[in-house]
Amino acid sequence: MTLIEIARIYTDLVKAENEIPDNEYAAKDEVNALRTKYHQMFMDKLVEEGIEFSDRFDAMNKAFELTAKDPSVGVFEIKV
Repeated sequence: MTLIEIARIYTDLVKAENEIPDNEYAAKDEVNALRTKYHQMFMDKLVEEGIEFSDRFDAMNKAFELTAKDPSVGVFEIKV
């Protein structure tokens, strides 16, 4: 997968997680697990491509910046 594809999935998962009602524990847990997986994949890909980041929060910001530059690049749509 490309950096932008991973970033798109990760940012979509972050947005989806924020839209799930707090009382939907199982759904939140599932999305959180996927978000964590793609966040790690994104950080690994940043390292692989020689892109520096200071911490996981900086990596998250880079993912949102990257997807904001080209919002037409989408991998899938998450329906909650």
